[in-house]
Amino acid sequence: MTALHPTGVFSAALTPFDANLEPDHAAFVAHAKRLLDQGCDGIAMLGTTGEANSLTTAERQALLEATVAGGVAPDRLLPGTGVAALPDTIALTRHALSCGVTTVVMLPPFYYKGISDDGLFAAYAEVVERVADPRLRVVLYHIPPMSAVPITFPVIERLRARYPGTFTGIKDSSGDLANMTALVKTFPGLSVLAGADPLMLPLLKEGGAGCITATSNLVAADLAFIFRHHADPARAAEVEAAQARVVAARNQVSRFPQIASLKAMLAERTGQPGWRRLRPPLLALTNDEAAAMLAA
Repeated sequence: MTALHPTGVFSAALTPFDANLEPDHAAFVAHAKRLLDQGCDGIAMLGTTGEANSLTTAERQALLEATVAGGVAPDRLLPGTGVAALPDTIALTRHALSCGVTTVVMLPPFYYKGISDDGLFAAYAEVVERVADPRLRVVLYHIPPMSAVPITFPVIERLRARYPGTFTGIKDSSGDLANMTALVKTFPGLSVLAGADPLMLPLLKEGGAGCITATSNLVAADLAFIFRHHADPARAAEVEAAQARVVAARNQVSRFPQIASLKAMLAERTGQPGWRRLRPPLLALTNDEAAAMLAA
């Protein structure tokens, strides 16, 4: 990751919970370090895959503090700070900056649907104005299947014009490669990051900047290899083999609910059954579901 523009493979890291369903700081720090060792350029913590919207503001802040204190460099972290309430988004963003983190991933305020471009622009503008820190870099988080609030091209254009140098990237979890490619062509200098693992390779070929993805919790090394060698004809066969493994892993954890499946797989790989825990309303896979997924 450069100082100004996020490029590379960022894991949308899972959040482990202890027996009381509290975030397990030590387990998270160990997981983050393992992902970096496997080739991730950074950790996009406290996102959708990290069950961030099931955590309080205080829990999110405590996990970020523990991660930095545990030895993960702040410039390798992209925490999610966008929530439905404007003051909480501001507080989380200020807190990230206080920890030495300068790049955050920011969902739009997602409760009210059908909001206007003016309203969405105003929400992001208020955050930037009130945080009032020139270090701040924002990766917009476009995930209409979950948020139902798309981040439109006119909004991106206005934000980049009003706050040059602040809105440096976008995570596109629409699943629409054409939208990602259009972002690359429309906004030179904007880091366009795929939100689905199999789409990173085709997006890289169109000038994309990398990915922030969930299955990277399992296949970080393959994604890192693809990112580093996708343009090398001599490594084309190896890249395609790595891509096939990425697609297979994504398919394996998509048969049942994805976060629960990723956690079941990680529990199996690490030998730490605590990884299977989720905070309601999300639920762990049943034993039969986990067995069926692992058998696949």
